[in-house]
Amino acid sequence: MNAYNENIRRVGIYGGTFAPPHNGHVEAAKAFMRQMRLDYLFVIPAAIPPHKQLDFVADPLDRLKMCELAFSGIEGVIVSDLELRRGGVSYTVDTLRELTAPDTRLFLFCGTDMFLTLDQWYQAEEIFKLCYPIYIRRENDPFITNKILKKIGEYTEKYNAIVRRVVTEPIELSSSLVRKTLREGGDISTMVDPKVKKYIEDHCLFR
Repeated sequence: MNAYNENIRRVGIYGGTFAPPHNGHVEAAKAFMRQMRLDYLFVIPAAIPPHKQLDFVADPLDRLKMCELAFSGIEGVIVSDLELRRGGVSYTVDTLRELTAPDTRLFLFCGTDMFLTLDQWYQAEEIFKLCYPIYIRRENDPFITNKILKKIGEYTEKYNAIVRRVVTEPIELSSSLVRKTLREGGDISTMVDPKVKKYIEDHCLFR
């Protein structure tokens, strides 16, 4: 596969729980679109994520609405309810199958933890056939760097994968930190878009 064929539509996939979507998500999306030269980016909240236990209660439609608010200012971003409509456990391979098209090249956006376990995901071999895995760092740990390099070698050898990295300054921010701050009565003004903050307050989320 040629990752930079100008005749192919370049489409990114950015999935997650987004509970809530924060400024780190937004900045990562912008860097992803810019560096991979994406035509479109699908932001897709998961119905039930297969890789993590949820420590919060948030209606999926609330998470979808917050994503619409958080990413509304970025041209080319499409916030999709694809996985919410499908329901059940949100397997990435099913989403890739739905978005695959002859004139489209798919780029799957992964955080470090996701990238390091990609070969353990449901039907991993097909995932690597359907997309390019693109990872972003949220830390500067040299030990993690060595693990990533090892995994890239494994993915290249086993799946003939073409791996790319989005290079940006790590943003030390997470949805769990936003939720913790809310539970403790703290201010999240610097963590999330003002429209997301208002939505959380109006709907009494994550308290």
